[in-house]
Amino acid sequence: MTKITSKHLEVTALIRERIEARLEKLSRHDVQLINPHVIITQEKQLFKIEASVGIPNNTLFAQAKHEDLYSAINAMGQKLEKQLNKLTHKSEAQRNASHKRQEEAPEKDSDLDLEEEYAA
Repeated sequence: MTKITSKHLEVTALIRERIEARLEKLSRHDVQLINPHVIITQEKQLFKIEASVGIPNNTLFAQAKHEDLYSAINAMGQKLEKQLNKLTHKSEAQRNASHKRQEEAPEKDSDLDLEEEYAA
């Protein structure tokens, strides 16, 4: 259940549906969302939306401002999705120490073969 808090604004069913639909897109990454909390603030002509979503071993946070509330919700959702995508694919993007050792090993063997050829 998503907790939605608002300041100077009434959260309608349509706003709640839009926020929950946007957070639903995060479930494509097969990650459990823990206590999602969204805060909506209206500041003069701008809507400011902040979201804090817990995931196992981490927390996602995004903030967006826009004149249109629904555009702010979409921008916030895109930021959360980008963070989650980066976290879920981090192990694939980093080179592991074992991977580096495997790359270095053939080079050393080829250097030894060359030294043996010159010594003979």
